[in-house]
Amino acid sequence: MSKQIKSVEFGLEKIFEGAQDFLPLLGTDYIEFIVGNAKQAAHFYKTAFGFQSLAYAGLETGVKDRASYVLVQDKIRIVLTSPLTKDSVLNDHIVAHGDAIKVIALWVDDARDAYKQTIDRGAISYMEPVEEQDEFGTTVRAGIYTYGETVHMFVERKDYNGVFLPGFVKWESDYNPTPVGLKYVDHMVGNVDWNQMNTWVKWYEDVMGFVNFLSFDDKQITTEYSALMSKVMSNGNGRIKFPINEPAEGVKKSQIEEYLDFYNGPGVQHVAVATDDIIKTVSAMKSRGVEFLSAPPQSYYDDIPRRLGVHMEVMKEDIKELQKLGIMIDADEEGYLLQIFTKPVQDRPTLFFEVIQRMGARGFGAGNFKALFESIEREQEKRGTL
Repeated sequence: MSKQIKSVEFGLEKIFEGAQDFLPLLGTDYIEFIVGNAKQAAHFYKTAFGFQSLAYAGLETGVKDRASYVLVQDKIRIVLTSPLTKDSVLNDHIVAHGDAIKVIALWVDDARDAYKQTIDRGAISYMEPVEEQDEFGTTVRAGIYTYGETVHMFVERKDYNGVFLPGFVKWESDYNPTPVGLKYVDHMVGNVDWNQMNTWVKWYEDVMGFVNFLSFDDKQITTEYSALMSKVMSNGNGRIKFPINEPAEGVKKSQIEEYLDFYNGPGVQHVAVATDDIIKTVSAMKSRGVEFLSAPPQSYYDDIPRRLGVHMEVMKEDIKELQKLGIMIDADEEGYLLQIFTKPVQDRPTLFFEVIQRMGARGFGAGNFKALFESIEREQEKRGTL
């Protein structure tokens, strides 16, 4: 089993006790992407990822500067937004970053208090608290900046019963492909610039009350050509996890450097979405055109029984099926996990997705890092960016 957990002898519950209680987070409310063509992006995520139509705001609802399509699958909500005018600030975001995640919205019981608490602790304001109403009730939203141009939006919706937010209408569509089994957001990973990881670790500790419960250095995350460092931040109840990556010196350009070059700064690298049946989910996604990174070599799968140890006794999945799909497996003291990563979902080699199934494990697949990054490097080599 991989040795990856910082202070594991005290248990993760003890580590989480270090998280402050001033900012209780109930979960991920939604993730908003700024894209060049939201209508077409929505079709892609419905077709390839199995999302369903939920809500819409745009010209037909009185919004003049943007169009937003809201999609849902189980507990995951994504918002795809495009500018409608040449002078929209959203155009600047697209020019700089391409299609990208702008807003990570966090569900809270009191958005005003969450905003005040974080601003008092040094956060930079993105949006002061705004109360929005319609016939279905009232919501309150407020936002702060995190790394780069990424925003944490606090969303309070305890007095709201509408389809999504005030200003949105139910999006009726005859085209709703079946879901692929995605359940919820497991974690979201941010890439930051050279020597900035610890700065943002401290920011999450001081501003958000998070704790750093896992750390990986460039000796653990390394290949023949490149390396990176990562620290995982979590809120007190463990529902929100934000790993933060930074580049490390290597013989060639790392995936983090490639991301920073094409994204033009720090941003969200990938979203990990959970499933209860990764073989079924990945099979469905592949059949719908989602491209995943190439599978590890035969030796990786031959070594699974040794790496899993006692967890082999309870493992339900067929290793040959995992190998056929390119799914990786790793274990920690509490169980095992299965994971696989898509190729970038836009032309810039920036944002991608992870599909993960946890069978007790609470880590992030440290035993897979070398195989994963070698697969990414093979893609970098094709792009001429290694």
